[in-house]
Amino acid sequence: MSASRDATPLGRWHSLREYDALRAVLQTGTTAEAARRLGLSQSAVSRSIANLEARQSVTLFTREAGRLRPTQEAVRLNLRLDPLFEALSRIDGPEDNVRETLRLIAPPSYAHRFLVEQIGTFLTANRSFFVSLEVASSDEVAREIIADRFDLGLIGTELTRADLKLVPFRQSDAVCVMLAGHPLAGRTLVTPADLDGQDLIGLAPRHARRGQLDRVLTRAKAVPRMVAEVTTSFAAADLVRAGIGVAVVNPFPLHHYRAQDLVFVPFESPIRYRSHFVVSNHRPLPRIARAFIRHLRLHTPMDPFSRRIDEAGRRQDA
Repeated sequence: MSASRDATPLGRWHSLREYDALRAVLQTGTTAEAARRLGLSQSAVSRSIANLEARQSVTLFTREAGRLRPTQEAVRLNLRLDPLFEALSRIDGPEDNVRETLRLIAPPSYAHRFLVEQIGTFLTANRSFFVSLEVASSDEVAREIIADRFDLGLIGTELTRADLKLVPFRQSDAVCVMLAGHPLAGRTLVTPADLDGQDLIGLAPRHARRGQLDRVLTRAKAVPRMVAEVTTSFAAADLVRAGIGVAVVNPFPLHHYRAQDLVFVPFESPIRYRSHFVVSNHRPLPRIARAFIRHLRLHTPMDPFSRRIDEAGRRQDA
C-alpha cells in the first residue's frame, strides 16, 4: 500500500510494504527469515530495504557475521512506526482478542518478591496482557536475552556485551544490615573498621561484589569472622534475621521487604549498585515490554537508600 507522491508534503511518500520489511528484518536478523515470515521472496525484501534506505537517505543495516545489524537510524525509525502498526492491529480485529505476552527473566533477588508484586499490579491494570517470568542467574539472563528466548531482563550487575543494551533503573549505596539489638544498630554509619571481629555473612567468592568488599576490608585492616556465604542478598538478610551475624548488601529491593525485621545502616565504602533493564541490541523492544518498564518506573516504592535513574543514567530525586 503506497500513498501518492503528490499527495504528501515535500514529495515524501510511504510504503507499508517497506515498513513491514524493515520490522521483519529487525525481528529476524536476515532477509531470508524476513521473507519467509512475510511470504515474499528474499529479493523483494532486500529491494524494500534498499528503497527505504534511498528514500530516507540513511543506512538501516550493516552486515556482521552473516546477520544484519540495525543502525541507530533503523531503531529510531522503527520506534516512530510503532503507533502506525498498533493502529493497524486495532483495525484488523478487536484488541480484546489479542493477548500480548511479555517474556521476563531476572535473578532471585528481583524475581521472588519485587517482580512478582509488580507483575500483579501490571496485569491487574492490563487484563489483555500475559507475563511469563523465569528466575535465573545474571549470566543466564544475558544469554537468554541474546538467544531471543526472553524480551526483557532485570539485573544488578554490570555487563559489557555488544549484543545487549543495559537501561539504567535504580542506583543505591551499600548498607550494613543487622538485628535491632546488634551493637552497631545504633550507628548512623558503619565503617569497614567497625566490622573487625564481627560475625559476617558474605556473598559467595564468585560474586564481583564479594571481591569489592574484601578489598575494602583489607584496606581498613578489618578482619571479620566469616560465618556463612550465600548467593543472594535476600538469603544474607534471612541469615541476619536468624541471628547469625551482619551482612553488607544492596538495599534495593531488599529494604522494601525487610525494613520491619532488620536495621539498615549506610556502609562507608565506594561500593555502588545499579539495577538495569536488559534488552537486545538487535531486536525492537515489544510494546508490552516498554509498558512494563514504564510501570516499574512509576510504581516502584521509594526507599531511603536507592534513587531512580533515567535512561541516560542520571540520578533523579526520590
